[in-house]
Amino acid sequence: AVGHVVPGDTAATFADGVAVRVPDPVALAMIVGGAGRIVTVTEDAIADAARLLYTATHNVAEGAGAAALAGLMSDKDELPGRRVGVILSGGNIDASRFASILMSQTPAP
Repeated sequence: AVGHVVPGDTAATFADGVAVRVPDPVALAMIVGGAGRIVTVTEDAIADAARLLYTATHNVAEGAGAAALAGLMSDKDELPGRRVGVILSGGNIDASRFASILMSQTPAP
């Protein structure tokens, strides 16, 4: 949001594929150069998206893989009548974590 790297104190998330305490400046430059805006999602929203992906499409998504859908789901009121797509990437999730998602829980980081 501020356009430059801002280190954080923690990277605690079950979406470990996006867990970084110090963002990569090169990656940030690509994101800032191509993204219209950034959407922040909660752990619960990511779990909800992973659950939806499985129940609707029978695809397994790790937390980072479900993050894009979580962003879309949190933004759905901003996109009425529009056709949108998200990329599903990453199905490398521990079976016990995925089981907890399917039981309507959010895994601990």
